[in-house]
Amino acid sequence: MHAKIIALALMLTTSTLFYSDNTLADTRILTSIKPLELMVRAIATEDMRVSTLVPPGASPHNYSMTPSKRRELEDSDVIFWVGPKMETFLNRLLTGSEFGGRSIMLMERDEDSEHADSADSHDEHSHGHDHGDGEDPHIWVDPHMALTMAETIRDTLAQRNMADKPALDANLEAFRASVTAREQQIRKQLEPLRDTSLFAYHSAFTRFAEHYSLNVEGVLTLNPELSPGARHIAQVQSSLRNANHPCLLTEPQFNRQWWRSITSGLDVTFSTWDPLATDITANPEGYVAFQQSIADAVLKCLPENAEH
Repeated sequence: MHAKIIALALMLTTSTLFYSDNTLADTRILTSIKPLELMVRAIATEDMRVSTLVPPGASPHNYSMTPSKRRELEDSDVIFWVGPKMETFLNRLLTGSEFGGRSIMLMERDEDSEHADSADSHDEHSHGHDHGDGEDPHIWVDPHMALTMAETIRDTLAQRNMADKPALDANLEAFRASVTAREQQIRKQLEPLRDTSLFAYHSAFTRFAEHYSLNVEGVLTLNPELSPGARHIAQVQSSLRNANHPCLLTEPQFNRQWWRSITSGLDVTFSTWDPLATDITANPEGYVAFQQSIADAVLKCLPENAEH
C-alpha cells in the first residue's frame, strides 16, 4: 500500500511538471511583421514559440490574409503589431472583441487612428497604411524606439503564466546593450554620408535617417500603392538635379520600374534596403543585424561604392 501511495505521488508530481512545462511551452507569440519578430526573439525565453503573420516577400501595405494565417491568429496567445496606421488589414480584427484582449499595439493610438477604425474608408489609404499627415508608423527602423518596444514586449511576456521573469529581464538588458553598441558603430560608419543627398522610395526610411542625422531630400511616392502624380514627379526630378551626389534607396517589396523613367538621364546612385528584414535570420541577434543591413545599404551611396 505504501509503495502504491509513493507511485501515485510520483505520477502526480510528474504530471504537474509536464503540465507546467506545457503551459509555458505553449505560449505562442505571433508578430505582424518580421522586424517585430526579431525584437520578440531577442526578449522571449527559449520555451516560447514565435512566428510572423505577413510572410517573407509580402508587404503589410497590401497583404490579404489567408485562412491558414487567420488560424495562426486564433491559435496565438499574444499578438504584437505596430498599430492601425501600419497594418491596416488587421485594424478591425485586432481591435475587436475576438483578438483585442491578446493583441499588443506597439505604437501609441491617436485620434486619427480612432477615426480610421470607425470609418469604412475606400480612399487611397484603404489598402495601405497612413502616408498622410500624422506620425510615421515605421517605428521599428529607429533603434531608440526599438528599445522602448522591447520594454513593452518584456512587460507583456512577464505577465504570462509561469514566465521566467529573471530570464526576460536578462534578455532585455542584453538586447539593450547590443543595440546601443551597434548604434554607436553605425553612427561612425555613416559619418561620411552627412553631405550626401538621399532620396527614399517612400517614407519607411525616414525615421532611420532622422536618427542618424542623414539628409533625406525627397521621397518618390507618398503612398507606395499609387504611382505619384506628374507634379510630384517634377518636384522630385528637380531635387535630384540640384542634389549633391544624389542616391535613391529603393525597396524590394515594391519592384516597380516607373522610378527608372523618373531618374533617366540623371546622375543618380541606387541602393536597395529592406524595411521588412526579409533575408535577416530570425534569431535573438536578428534586430542588430537588421540595423546593420540598413547601414550597409546606405553606405553603398558613397561615391566610391556607387552603383548607377
